[in-house]
Amino acid sequence: MESKTARLTVLIDPVKKKAFETLCASQDLTPSQVVRQLIRDYLQHHGVEYATKARAPAASTGRKRAG
Repeated sequence: MESKTARLTVLIDPVKKKAFETLCASQDLTPSQVVRQLIRDYLQHHGVEYATKARAPAASTGRKRAG
């Protein structure tokens, strides 16, 4: 899961919004969960790769390499 979040504001017809919220609730999902999944699916469908976590630097053991 992503470590930080960003807000995405979407304008939608109030009737569709209510229907969407009702459907999400009937599936025990939040609208945010469904939108995040839709975005992941859309990116995958179009072959877009993205990092979900920042890569931590490799841990140093403090030992020098024999050389």
